[in-house]
Amino acid sequence: MTTLLSVRNVSKTFTMHLRDGVVLPVVDGVSFDIEAGECVVLGGPSGVGKSSILKMVYGNYAVDSGAILLARDGAMVDLATASPRQTLELRRDVIGYVSQFLRTVPRVSALDVVAEPLVARGVSRDEARAKAAVLLARLNLPERLWALPPATFSGGEQQRVNIARGFITDHPVLLLDEPTASLDATNRAVVVGMIAEKKQAGTAMLGIFHDDDVRAEVASRIVDVSRFAARIAA
Repeated sequence: MTTLLSVRNVSKTFTMHLRDGVVLPVVDGVSFDIEAGECVVLGGPSGVGKSSILKMVYGNYAVDSGAILLARDGAMVDLATASPRQTLELRRDVIGYVSQFLRTVPRVSALDVVAEPLVARGVSRDEARAKAAVLLARLNLPERLWALPPATFSGGEQQRVNIARGFITDHPVLLLDEPTASLDATNRAVVVGMIAEKKQAGTAMLGIFHDDDVRAEVASRIVDVSRFAARIAA
């Protein structure tokens, strides 16, 4: 198997500047690898640092120490030390992200929101929109909504747009932050099926799932984040 993501001895603290510079430890010594075709789930109680790890892996949070290595063109690139330009290139070509919240440009249609990651990679707009339509239909988003900006959609509708946008590309690595949290049972099952297809295609996925049933279906294995949080508190 091929390792596509390697998190090595990563530590993170937050400094509370409005509270006299109090330093809050988050995680310490986080280490795990994810191979092609795996869906690794971050486990542990709320507040233990799962979301912080996911945000560090995507480059939204800086790391205090350690390395976050992504496989690219036969080499491992350290996202923890990448420049802003390199980070954007890695997001375009290597690592995708399905967040809990949809952030879009006002007045852009749902169809174009989903198609945009493909357009950014050089796919024609017509082809990208056709693929977006297939995904939105699969996720049971009514066609009458496709031409509308998703800012006015319900939480579940926005999340389906978010999922379609994250799954439309063939990024080798995909991060999943509670992708099924706002979905009904029918669409949760659709997403579980989409994750299975990504596994089969060799995508390496790292996710957070609070739904026990979904976690049991998608997880290749679970990384217990509690042991990293406990280490820093000792």
